Amino acid sequence: MTFTEVPIPDDMKDDVTEWREKLFESVAEFDDKIMEKFFDAPETITEREVLDALRKACVANKIVPMVCGSAFKNKGVQTMLDLVMELMPSPLDKKETIGINPDTEEQVTRRPDPKEPFTALAFKIATDPFVGRLCFFRAYSGRLDAGSYVLNTRSGNKERISRIFQMHANKQNRLSLSKLVILELQ
Repeated sequence: MTFTEVPIPDDMKDDVTEWREKLFESVAEFDDKIMEKFFDAPETITEREVLDALRKACVANKIVPMVCGSAFKNKGVQTMLDLVMELMPSPLDKKETIGINPDTEEQVTRRPDPKEPFTALAFKIATDPFVGRLCFFRAYSGRLDAGSYVLNTRSGNKERISRIFQMHANKQNRLSLSKLVILELQ
């Protein structure tokens, strides 16, 4: 992905300053150190401090970040994926995830443990001209073996997992192992 950093245009500087202050004010509620800096010396607040406070707020389900982008020509997609990894809770951050069993409609819980049944949330489907259909997912429990089948709860069909890739921007690296275990995701 290529992009160019340019200075903020003069006609937008006031808006940028206003929204930057609103961001700092919002995240300061989740970090006492940022709160102090916000009132004493806001220019000393670092990017790392803001990201750490945003992560705390996201894990506590108090802030939902919004990112602009378009799947057309992958504009903003890598930034969004980087922020998902940076800010969103890892399955290991939560003791368990609650979901609905599609067969019984009953609530079930899954711990981030390879012994639990495989549970994941597919958040994007893409077609690659060389690889075919790709499914991006976040795994919450269990293990996934190449060649195994998983239930697509939207369609009710079983889907075969032919290969497992790790994505880096627009490149797919085929994993040499034939399985993905929840604890290997970190």
